[in-house]
Amino acid sequence: MPLTQAESVIKNIIREIGQECAAHGEIVSETLVAFMVKAVVLDPSNGFNMDRTLMKSDVQKLVKLCVARLLDNKNPSLDTIKMQVYFDMNYTSREEFLEEHHRVLESRLGSVSREITDNRACAREELESLYRKIVSYVLLRSGLGSPTDIKIVREATAALQSVFPHSELGTFLTLTKKDKERQLKELTMIVTGIRLFNRDCGKGGEGIDDLPAILHEAIPATTQHIDSQLQIAQDQVYRYTAILEKVTKNPLMSKELEPYMLKEALYNVRQYEVFLQIILSDIITCAQEVEIMIKQLGAQLELLKSTVKSRTAIPTSQVFPIFISLASLWTSFQDETVLISVLSSLTSHLEPFLGAHELLFPDRIMQSLLDDVTVKTDVCRIKEHMEDRVRLTDFKKLEWLFPETTANFEKLLIQYRGFCGYTFATTDGLLLPGNPTIGILKYKEKYYTFNTREAAYSFAENPEYYIGLIKEKAKKNAELIQLLELHQQFETLVPYSQVRDVDKHYIKPITKCESSTQTDTHILPPTIVRAYEWNEWELRRKAIKLANLRQKITHSVQTDLSHMRRENCSQVYPLKDASTQSNREGSTGVPKPQIYIAGLRGGRSKTTHAVKEQRGSLSLTSVLCREGSRLAGGGGAL
Repeated sequence: MPLTQAESVIKNIIREIGQECAAHGEIVSETLVAFMVKAVVLDPSNGFNMDRTLMKSDVQKLVKLCVARLLDNKNPSLDTIKMQVYFDMNYTSREEFLEEHHRVLESRLGSVSREITDNRACAREELESLYRKIVSYVLLRSGLGSPTDIKIVREATAALQSVFPHSELGTFLTLTKKDKERQLKELTMIVTGIRLFNRDCGKGGEGIDDLPAILHEAIPATTQHIDSQLQIAQDQVYRYTAILEKVTKNPLMSKELEPYMLKEALYNVRQYEVFLQIILSDIITCAQEVEIMIKQLGAQLELLKSTVKSRTAIPTSQVFPIFISLASLWTSFQDETVLISVLSSLTSHLEPFLGAHELLFPDRIMQSLLDDVTVKTDVCRIKEHMEDRVRLTDFKKLEWLFPETTANFEKLLIQYRGFCGYTFATTDGLLLPGNPTIGILKYKEKYYTFNTREAAYSFAENPEYYIGLIKEKAKKNAELIQLLELHQQFETLVPYSQVRDVDKHYIKPITKCESSTQTDTHILPPTIVRAYEWNEWELRRKAIKLANLRQKITHSVQTDLSHMRRENCSQVYPLKDASTQSNREGSTGVPKPQIYIAGLRGGRSKTTHAVKEQRGSLSLTSVLCREGSRLAGGGGAL
C-alpha cells in the first residue's frame, strides 16, 4: 500500500473512532486516539499483523477495540495514557517555553507596531495621535500597567518625553521600517528602566507589581504543594509495590487481585511521580534564577543611584545602559512569573488522571492487602544492598561502572528510567528502583542498574533475553513505553517533547583509575643547549629579524609632561669605516692652465705680454719661452 494511501486510511480510522466516542458522550483528542490505535496494534493478544495490509474486517475490529478501551473509565492504564498524552502536548523545556512566550508577545504587538511604522503623519493632530500610539506601544510591550489607565499613561508619557520629545517625531518618520522597530524597542527599554527607578525612589511606578516579592512567595508555595503531592504519590507507590511483592511470593493471590489491575495502578502512580519530579526540577531552577536576578536588580539600582545622585544633568551614555539593564532584568522576572504559573497549572491538571485509585482501592481493601506486609521506601531498598557490589573478577567480557571510577557517574542515562530490568522481566512487571552503587552494567552503549547483586549477575548472563522480555511486556501495556523510556525500541511512539532532546540523552562515561610511573635518575648532568635550533626556517626567520633590526634607528622624544623628569637612553649600532681594495693602483694627471706676464723686468721687448702654460703636459716650446722670459727680465704668474 502506498504511503499516502496508508496515511489516508489511518486518518479515516482515527476520525471514525473519535466520532464513535463522541456518540457515547466521550470527547477525545486525535493525539490520544492515534496513540491508542498504535497501542492496540502493538498488543500481540489482539492478533494484528504489522506486515499485512489491514482488511475491512481488521479495520472494524481495530475501531471496536479502540473505542472499548477509550470508554473504559475505570482502567488505570487508560488514565496513564491520557496523562502521558496531556503532558507531552503541554510541557516544554524552559528554553523552548520562554522562546515561544516571546514569540507570542511579538505577534500580539505586531498590529500596534505596524500602525506606528507605517504612519505618514504630517499635521499636528496626526503627530499627536502618533505619539499617543507610541506611548501605548511602550506600555503594552513592557507589561507595566494598562494603556487605558490615565495615571499610568501620564507617567509613561512623562518618562518618554524625557528621552524622546515631540520634536523628534520628524526624524523618527524619516527612518526605515527596521530602524523604527529597533528604536521603538530601545525606547521601551529606557522608559521601563526610568519607571522602575522612579518606583524604587518612591516617585512613581504606578501599576507596577512587585514581581520579586510575588515570586519570593509563589515559588515556595508551589514547591510545597508539589512536594506534598509527590509525597502522597510515593506513599501510594510504596504500598502498591509491597502488595505486588507479596503476590509474587504467593501466586494464588494473583488471580484474586487480577480484576483490581494492581500493576496498572502502580504504573499510573509511578508516571505521575515522574512528571511531578520533572516539574519540581524546573521550579527549583526558577528559584535559583530568581535569587540571582534579585541580587542583580539591587546592584543595578544602587549603581543608578550613585550615578544620578543630586545632579540635574547626566550624560545619556552613562544612564541609558543602566536603564536598559533594569528593563531586561524585569523582563526576566516577568518570564519567571509566567513560567511558574504554567508549571503550577500543569501540576493541577495532572491530578484528575489519578481518579481510578479511589474506586479500585478504597482504604478497606488496602488495609486487608497490607496485612503482614512491610512497606519499604525506595531509599530503604537502596540502603539494604549498599555493600553488595559486583566483583569485577567475575566478569571478563562485560564492563561495569562504579562511582569512584567514573567521573560523570550521576549523569548517565540509565535504561528503564533507573528501574531494575531483571526484576521487571522476571516478576511480570514489578518496578523496583535500581541501585547504582552495586554497579552499572554497560552493554551495547547502554547502561543498566539492578536492585540486588544477584539480579545483576542473572541479567549479565543473558542481557538480550531479558531485554526481549521487557519489550514484549511493553507491547501489552503501551503506557510502559514512555514510563520506561523505550522509545528507541518503538520509534513510531516517540513523544515530540523527547524527540527534540534525543541527542542530549547520550552521555558517555569518563572512567578514571590510579596509575604511577618511575624513571631512573640521570647520573650525568644534562648537556642540553636550550638555545639550539635545528629548524632551517626558524634560523632564517631569526636572521631576517636581526638584519631588519640593524637597519633601524632609535628616536627619543620629550613632551611637556616628560621634560626634565627622567633620562631616556637608547642603544644603537655605531657606524663603521668601510674600505675596498682593488687589484692595482692608478692615477691621472690633469693639466692646470696658468698664464704668465712676460716683459715685467725689461729685456728685449719693451712691452709686456701674456704667456699661457698648461701644467702636467709642458711642451718644449713653452719651457724655452718660460726660461727665456725669466732670463730676460723675469715674469709673474697670473
